[in-house]
This record gives sequence, C-alpha cells and structure tokens, in this order.
Amino acid sequence: MDHTYLSEQEIIRRNSLQKLRELGIEPYPAAKYDVNSTAKDIKDSFGDGGESTLHDVCLAGRIMSRRIMGKASFAELQDHTGRIQIYVNRDEICPGEDKSLYNNVFKKLLDIGDIIGIKGFVFKTQVGEITVHVKELTVLSKSLRPLPIVKEKDGETYDAFTDPEQRYRMRYVDLIVNPHVKDVFIKRSKIINTMRQMFNEYGYFEVETPILQPIPGGAAARPFITHHNSLNIPLYLRIANELYLKRLIVGGFEGVYEFAKDFRNEGMDRTHNPEFTVMEIYVAYKDYIWMMGFTEEICERVALALHGTTKVQLGDNIIDYKAPYPRVTMYEAIKKHTGYDIGGKSEEELRKICDTLGIETDSTMGKGKMIDEIFGEKCEHHYIQPTFITDYPKEMSPLTKKHRDNPELTERFELIVNGKELANAYSELNDPIDQRERFEEQLSLSEKGDDEAMFIDQDFLKALEFGMPPTSGMGIGIDRLTMFMTNSPSIQDVLFFPQMRPEKKAVEMSDDEKVVFNILKANSPIDLNDLKAQSGLSNKKWDKTIKGLTKNNIAKVSGIKPLKA
Repeated sequence: MDHTYLSEQEIIRRNSLQKLRELGIEPYPAAKYDVNSTAKDIKDSFGDGGESTLHDVCLAGRIMSRRIMGKASFAELQDHTGRIQIYVNRDEICPGEDKSLYNNVFKKLLDIGDIIGIKGFVFKTQVGEITVHVKELTVLSKSLRPLPIVKEKDGETYDAFTDPEQRYRMRYVDLIVNPHVKDVFIKRSKIINTMRQMFNEYGYFEVETPILQPIPGGAAARPFITHHNSLNIPLYLRIANELYLKRLIVGGFEGVYEFAKDFRNEGMDRTHNPEFTVMEIYVAYKDYIWMMGFTEEICERVALALHGTTKVQLGDNIIDYKAPYPRVTMYEAIKKHTGYDIGGKSEEELRKICDTLGIETDSTMGKGKMIDEIFGEKCEHHYIQPTFITDYPKEMSPLTKKHRDNPELTERFELIVNGKELANAYSELNDPIDQRERFEEQLSLSEKGDDEAMFIDQDFLKALEFGMPPTSGMGIGIDRLTMFMTNSPSIQDVLFFPQMRPEKKAVEMSDDEKVVFNILKANSPIDLNDLKAQSGLSNKKWDKTIKGLTKNNIAKVSGIKPLKA
C-alpha cells in the first residue's frame, strides 16, 4: 500500500490493524453482535432499585475517550443513544495466563473511534458515575482515521469540530463528535411523522408521483434537464408535484398528500437549496380560507410535538405558532410598507414604481414578477410572527382560482414566518378554459425571455376537462420548517448531505517534490535551509518544487510542516 499521503496517525492505525490480524483477531468480524442494552437504557434504569436487573448487559459503541491506568482502565463508549463510562480490568477480560487482549489489544492497538462490543454488569463508581464493568470485550470495527478531538472541561468545549464546510462534507464525523447535530435530524423526522399522523387522522391518502417528468409543471422555476435513453426523450426533474396530485383529485380521491423531493436549478443561499423536500396536500371541496385554519393546525401540532409549547426560539425572536394568525392582503402590505397602492396599475406604471423604489427590473419581467419583487424587497422581512399574506395578483398565480370578489386577484395565501415564506396555498383553479389561457400567458412570458415561466401541460388540461371538484392545495417546505422549528441558521444544517462544490484534491507529486517530501517526512520538523541542502536541488528546481508542494497543499494532507528558515 502506498502510504505517501497518509498522516503519521493513519500509518500507526494501519499497522495496528495488521497486528490485530497477526494476533488472530479479525478487526471487521462478520458475525452479528447481540446487543441487549443502550447507554440511555442503562442510565435510565440503574438506581431506584434497578441495580438487580443490570447484571448481564451487552452493548456496542465507539470508544470516545480512554484513561489507561496500569492493570485497569476507564473509557467512554458512545452508541446511538449517548455515552456511558466503562471499566476494563486486565484480569477480568483475560482470566487465563494470556493477558494480550488487555496489554496489547486494549492498551496499544485500539484507538479513539474504534467500535467495540462489551458484556458485563453495571455499578456506580465512588464519585457516583454509572459505569459498565467489562467482563468480555470484542473488536467490531477498527477506525483507520483519527476523529477530531473535542475536549470538554468544566462545561466548556475546546477544539470543537465547527468548521461548516468540513461538517457538511463529512456529516458522518459531525454526527459522531457533535451529538447535538443528531437532535436536529431526529426533530426533522418527528416533524414529518407529526404531519403524516394528522393527515391520516383526517382520512387523507399518502401517494407518490413521478420525479422524472416530461413537462416540469406546478411552479415557476428553472428545471434540471436529463435524458431518457430507452424512450430517447428529454425529461425534467420535477419542480413541483402539484399537477400530478390534482390529477388524483380528478380521479376521485378526496384528499392526497406527498412528501416529495423537488429540484429547481437556481441559486443557493442560507435558506435555499436546489434539491429540497416539500409536503403538498390537496383536498376536494375546500377553499383557501379553510386551508388557512388547516395550516395553523399543522404549525401548532408540530411546535407542540417538538417543544411542548407553541412558542419557539428562532434567532433573536420567540415565534408563537398559536392560532389564529393575522391575515393581510398583498396589496395592503405593499401600501403599508411602500406607500403605493398598486391595484389596477399597468405594467409600465409598475415599472416606474419599481424605479422609484430602487428595485431593478428588466424587459422579461411582467406585472407578476414586478409585484413579487416589490413585496419581497420592501415588505416580506417585516412579518416575523406567523402571518398569512393573501389575495395575490392573477399574474403571479397561474394555477389559482380568481378571487370571488375581485377578478384582478386570486385566492392564494403564503404563510410568512421570520420574514420568509413557509407555506403557499390556493383555491385551485379548476376551470379548464381559464387554465389554458393562464398557461398561454405564461408561454408569452417565456417567449419574452423569462426562463422561470411555466410550460403548457396539455395532459393536465385534458384532466381538468373531465372535471375537477372545487379543491384547495397547500405546500410547506420541510427543510425551512425544520430550520424554523430547530433554530438552525442555515438550510445546510438540516440536510444530512447538502450539495457542495467538489473538494480540491492534491495532485500527483513530481519526482523532485517526492524527494523533498520524503526528506521532510523523515526529519520533520526541519529548517528550510537544511531541507534544501539535503534535497540537492538547484535554486531553480528548489523554487519550483516548494511552490508545487504548497500549491498541492501537501502540508495540509500530511499534517507535516517545515520550519521557516
């Protein structure tokens, strides 16, 4: 094996791996390991008369710390429920003459991060710490890379694994050394399960719809494009599942919902990710007014399930999800925060208002886009507590039923929390002739250069022509809801594996670079002048070689650095 780019610690661990095998110990055994306890179970059960039931425990986990003390040692074991102290005595785990399991394996060949299984009984130390007295020890997995060492003293954490880029790239390490991270994802799962339970109680049906679609419909967004080799046609990753769910309402379901992965080939920031999870639900014979109450119930239930209260900390604010929420029309919000009444304004008049407000526009933007920009830049951030912004202009809402009192508007709301959209809902447009006209308006926007305008979905129009009952639909971004409910500042904190740019890798070293690197590796730390002398390189080759090693980030890869001259 080429160890050129391995750190000293990685080489030591690989040597330990080989020595374990030489001792007849398989570092990655195939047999199942029957666990009957967890760290949390033991801590919850022990004491208050529970001692008698914990004489024969078996648990497995990762070694997170060790205190070697001659014939006996303490260590800390971490499983999926938390950490617990273990006590390892040489003569207990090595009852015969052969003491190598303790003297060689436990003391010398095991490392922080290795996974072991233990059997024994539970007791309390003199200082009152619940501990497992180990009678048997089994190596279950040898760790070949050292974990970041997170030190704690007097409640303070030192050398924590906090670099965001490294945490997101190596979420597996993040979860090991930062236990609070797992709690966010446990809560994310609880959010989804709470919503699913509520919808099932209402009698609504969970479904699945296609991710690969011939037409990316249901939202205004730029799609990802792929190719289907067998059918020899272009396909799109879905930007929304709305049009397929409505087809099911046409087909006779009363209520359908889906937790779906959607994809929009757009920007990334603190609250947006091109791949995201959304819940969409559609219920027949309802309208957007009913859906507001339904949305309030969802938010209340989720907050109570996670926190036992409707009041949730989010940054510097306490968000109260207790219903009812204020209802403010979009025009009222814009008039309040800009002074302009945009009702009945033409496209040219709206463009002048945008210019006055310092909002950039271009020729591809129609009335809907400009109104959306005005609201987004001048109004949205004012709504911290949950607020329904209602009655959007028709140009902004091509899938939404016209407002029953004002044909310029639609029966749509967005739930705004902490200055961001959390939910979007409509009284769904079920007039096939009106829907066709709205699609054609979107087509004209596309021809003007709007790459987020909707496609015309002829099959969806055909479905509407068979008759869709009055329906209300709503979507909630699960990633953003999780951010809000767990006080997470970035969407990357609530995604196990957020998409990132490829990490730059060290390139193959030149022969001269290998010479210098091997000298450095054998003599670190070393003065740069001595390193140059030992290399025997000319001044020109030396300068090129040092630049190459620096460019390839060899010091970072190896953990070895020369001393400055």
